[in-house]
Amino acid sequence: MDHFLYRDGVLHAEDVPVPEIAAAVGTPFYCYSAATLTRHFALFDEALDGMDHLVCFAMKANSNLAVVKLLGELGAGVDVVSGGEYARARAADIPGERIVFSGVGKTRAEMRQALEGGIRQINVESEPELRALSEVAASMGVEAPVAMRVNPDVDAGTHEKIATGRKEDKFGIPIARARDVYAEAALLPGIRVVGIDVHIGSQLTEIAPFEAAYGKVAELTRMLRADGHEITRLDLGGGLGIPYTRSNEAPPLPREYGEAIRRTVGDLGCEIEIEPGRLIAGNAGLLVSEVIYRKEGDGRSFLILDAAMNDLVRPAMYGAWHDIVPVIEAAPGVEAAEIDIVGPVCESGDTFAKARPMPPVEPGELVAFRSAGAYGAVMASEYNSRPLVPEVLVQGDQFAVIRARPTFDEMLARDSIPEWL
Repeated sequence: MDHFLYRDGVLHAEDVPVPEIAAAVGTPFYCYSAATLTRHFALFDEALDGMDHLVCFAMKANSNLAVVKLLGELGAGVDVVSGGEYARARAADIPGERIVFSGVGKTRAEMRQALEGGIRQINVESEPELRALSEVAASMGVEAPVAMRVNPDVDAGTHEKIATGRKEDKFGIPIARARDVYAEAALLPGIRVVGIDVHIGSQLTEIAPFEAAYGKVAELTRMLRADGHEITRLDLGGGLGIPYTRSNEAPPLPREYGEAIRRTVGDLGCEIEIEPGRLIAGNAGLLVSEVIYRKEGDGRSFLILDAAMNDLVRPAMYGAWHDIVPVIEAAPGVEAAEIDIVGPVCESGDTFAKARPMPPVEPGELVAFRSAGAYGAVMASEYNSRPLVPEVLVQGDQFAVIRARPTFDEMLARDSIPEWL
């Protein structure tokens, strides 16, 4: 569910007409709904009701300070994967005890940054990382709270580029080697083992892969406890998918996900952490764009927008689908016709949809990409020297720009020309 609905034929973001925002900030722009973000966080929190738990928003899905602060005020923790994301989390007033640091390539500088600024735990992905963290923590005279990320060799059945739990993927320690790694961790200075971490991928549309992975984590927990390790926390990752189209089969609900957690690890007495990102933010956002031209090709028609692949790379990168709808609702009975929807970037890959049925939309009119709140703005670039698009947050009948569009002068000022040129 989201809070982007037509009223009197005009698409609204909560109580604000989308054309009103477009007139104020220009196009293209991202628009987020505070009510949708709040509701989606609450669904995960309620799904684990009665269990000791923390819902950590996966900031890689949407790292805007206003979005992170809104979720933090609801009680969310944050899962970060870089020093920059850690800095953003702290700038959004997320306390260190609610920040989990993940990622396969943490540098020593990032480890020190987290240990100095405060951290709930560091999810360690390899033996070399574990040893480096030990050296950093010991040099600082502190203990690093650690959960080892294990790779359970479970195929999540998702897109090749976002699967993370198979043995051929770069993530985590093979689960068969986990006991040896935990034994080493127990002997290293500066390391305090607190739990186990697992994450098998993103945009999962079935519960079975989660249950398979969590069943292996439960078995490992019992073995590690028998070995004398104190396992008090299970970080179960995220990855629950969202419906990118209105017509496809709906992925499992957070409630069903919570039931799977109870079935598999609920009897272990561990604190549960989960790291949803896409399901919290995805359907909470739109990308709004203006039509520049309609172009008739040889047997094909094109709708050319002012948004491009640098603004929303998912279709070009993953072949991802986004529903694209006119901001002014088509009149009843108007027939849709197939058209290619493309951007102005000089790449054939700058194509959002091919042969997409659309009602007539003319130059100067607005269209909206649904389900664009996750992995949209965070993956954007300035390719072709196109400015990053602004981000807007709506709450009820008010809206605010939460990241402004840079001017060309601001973009150019970041470059410098050597004196000898």
